[in-house]
Amino acid sequence: MTAPPDDCLARNDWICGAYVSTRDEILTDAVVQHLQLTGVSVALAVLLALPLAVLARRWRWAAGPVLGITTVLYTIPALAMFSLLLPVYGLSAALVVAGLVLYSITLLVRNILAGLRAVPEETRQAARGLGYGPIRLLLAVELPLALPAAMAGLRIATVSAVSLVTIGAIVGHGGLGNLIYAGMNTYFKAQVLTASVLCVVIAVVADLLLLGVQRLLTPWTRGQAG
Repeated sequence: MTAPPDDCLARNDWICGAYVSTRDEILTDAVVQHLQLTGVSVALAVLLALPLAVLARRWRWAAGPVLGITTVLYTIPALAMFSLLLPVYGLSAALVVAGLVLYSITLLVRNILAGLRAVPEETRQAARGLGYGPIRLLLAVELPLALPAAMAGLRIATVSAVSLVTIGAIVGHGGLGNLIYAGMNTYFKAQVLTASVLCVVIAVVADLLLLGVQRLLTPWTRGQAG
């Protein structure tokens, strides 16, 4: 019998330190692209979701259409979504970003709106009695009190975006998904596992960082929890 090769790459092991050490530049580039796609997508989604949620809170008739449309968008399969956006954006990173923005908006709008609706009416009335106008009331009272729910939505949207970025591999802009896709086609076990683990690590770290930001911005919730 022939002795198995000593090199884990030659053996095509799932866990292989040699893969990480010899392809550190490729992994770094993939991680950077993954973070960029996720960060830009979630940031744009927040910029779009916030006014939509405020609109739905201010005018009740708008809540149904806003929630309905965003929910329908969320139910579209990712491959179908990219196919629909392909004529507009082509095979570019913008295609992936646009798709992730549409998916993230649903989670963000629902949570921001839930937070705004949870603000006690007596608090609003008290602020109006102190001379707060609509804009000042929104910025100084409603949004701060809605922050815990909004941050919860942001955490979910961010973790979901980290996962969905990998689907962008079908157009060549999937961050770590590019490595997973290529590794699956060639049955390169170490590449598939390493890229998958890095996706999980990014999602966990991002969630913990946002949780830390949430606790810093909402110190009163720590007191309630205690």
